[in-house]
Amino acid sequence: MALSYWERAQAVIPGGVNSPVRSFANVGMDPVFIEKAEGAYIYDTERKCYIDYITSWGALIFGHGYRPVVEAVALQLQSGVSYGLATQLEVDFAEMLVAAVPSLEMVRLVNSGTEATMSALRLARGFTGRSKILKFSGCYHGHSNELLVAAGSGALTFGVPQSAGVTETTAQDTLVCPYNDLNAVAEIFAAYGEDIAAVIVEPVAANMGLVLPQEGFLEGLRHLTRVYGALLIFDEVITGFRLAYGGAQEYYGVIPDLTCLGKIIGGGFPVAAYGGRREIMQYVSPLGPVYQAGTLSGNPVAVTAGIAILKQLQDGEVYRKLSGLGEAFRDGLRQIVSNRGIALQVTGVGSLTGVFFADHEINRFEQIPRVNQEMYQRFFRLLYQEGILFPPSSFETIFISAAHSMADIERTLSAVEKAFKRW
Repeated sequence: MALSYWERAQAVIPGGVNSPVRSFANVGMDPVFIEKAEGAYIYDTERKCYIDYITSWGALIFGHGYRPVVEAVALQLQSGVSYGLATQLEVDFAEMLVAAVPSLEMVRLVNSGTEATMSALRLARGFTGRSKILKFSGCYHGHSNELLVAAGSGALTFGVPQSAGVTETTAQDTLVCPYNDLNAVAEIFAAYGEDIAAVIVEPVAANMGLVLPQEGFLEGLRHLTRVYGALLIFDEVITGFRLAYGGAQEYYGVIPDLTCLGKIIGGGFPVAAYGGRREIMQYVSPLGPVYQAGTLSGNPVAVTAGIAILKQLQDGEVYRKLSGLGEAFRDGLRQIVSNRGIALQVTGVGSLTGVFFADHEINRFEQIPRVNQEMYQRFFRLLYQEGILFPPSSFETIFISAAHSMADIERTLSAVEKAFKRW
């Protein structure tokens, strides 16, 4: 008898997956293996169709197989896949990023969100001459050593907030506060302010479910970092070009010193970026002493996809559509649970939505009840049976794309109502 894809994968890939959340362990299932996708729909190798609310973890803001990206990439492939040398495309793309994101005066392209955050923190230390960084519990900024301390997303999914292989020496330079707790941040700065190089934060925390910044939180971080001479880094790998063309910093009106971008700016290809004020970015090699490099950084195929996406996002109607779909989805969810008396908190902004099985508002990771994971697993599996694919982890965000229609939202809400009838 032939082995399944899952059996074959486990024999040659650690855990059978190349990123932990893909294992579906958090929802008590074997993983889904995908064969193809189009628009808002994704098809597994058994040809079952789902409405997809993962959308490559938020990277596909226009859904799968978006024609402007496919056509632009197909044309670029005729000119080459990678050169390892500078291209006009890199310059065009960098100019578009700088023009779009308020904090960017200069930008460096890399290949992943992890590279972007790791490089931004190295730069912050090089620029300030300080050693410590401050992050928030439940916020995930990639898998570099210094950031796998009280991390969210995949690490929390498996109940391992501190990864093996991260040394105590590395961890001791990473300070951790609860998200949305300005008093705790102020206390940390009072104790370590002269040693803190940067505060790194998801302006909307999207790796512990979805937690919005409370009024004054981001403004308070901006004030404290200025008082103590530390840099403020926004990790906009998820929120960049999603909440607005200029990201969460445009949406909330708070401008950081450095910004990390990824996901959407690659249009489904591996490209990311970090950037900020010119005086800081001039510390990056070859101009300055902070070294960072990458053979495939600014890859012409990935950059071509990014340019195509950014051009399409300049039409503000896209954000109005995404916000309308998101609001309709959340209003529908709240109405369903209200009618049935189910303890479910629905959070969200724009096209981002989170659900927590809790009877109280969630403003930080520490408030998420342990039962949430068990309840989400049941919720996920009931929807899966109806052809609705939510993220296979209670610590991830539900992503709506411009490829989704109101009919998709209505079908999803109908499936949710059916799921709760079987609850």
